[in-house]
Amino acid sequence: MVEKTLQSHIRTYATLILIASVMLFLCQACNLLEPPIDSGSVLFQDDFSRTASGWDRYSDDTYLTDYQNGGYRIAIFTPDTNVWARPHLDLGDTVIQVLTTKLDGPDDNVFGVLCRYQDARNFYFFLISSDGYCTIGIYQDGSEILLSSDAMLPFEAINQGEDTNHIRADCVGEELSLYINGALAAQARASDWAQGDVGLIAGTYDKPGTDILFENFSVLLP
Repeated sequence: MVEKTLQSHIRTYATLILIASVMLFLCQACNLLEPPIDSGSVLFQDDFSRTASGWDRYSDDTYLTDYQNGGYRIAIFTPDTNVWARPHLDLGDTVIQVLTTKLDGPDDNVFGVLCRYQDARNFYFFLISSDGYCTIGIYQDGSEILLSSDAMLPFEAINQGEDTNHIRADCVGEELSLYINGALAAQARASDWAQGDVGLIAGTYDKPGTDILFENFSVLLP
């Protein structure tokens, strides 16, 4: 009886090993057959119709970041202030796109997108202004450094004032590229980080009141 029981256990154990081996083989085969993610595939998108989609929501006497008017709004009530918001992701190479409209405030402003966000002191940014300027830069250990030029440069494809602009920022390897309304506006190279969060950014200079509405945010695989 003891011998039969032992043999039964051995057969059961062998059967389990065989089943596990077959399942492992099938799993590996599935992984081999899984198609790669194509260039242009959507990694993340948000039309800001759901207030629970993960973006920061905050309001005080300094600034506001929140879902409003069918989009995402950043309003800044103090001078010389930059504000950003994130969906809290961790991505590698990306193509970021968004529509932007100035709701209020001076044309002497900045707004755009960011990529490879590490923390509040380290990330890349892509900026335009309502008076027709643009740049690519980096926050590195809390210091703002422009990468594409020594200063923001004028670009004729920017729709000024309260007109809507389409911003596209490519973060691909060490290459950073800014497109405005379909036209290449600025390029730079940087190798500080390979991945990180994405987001939106806006800022003021001497005059407060920058108020920007962002719509149809998307992140694509390059």
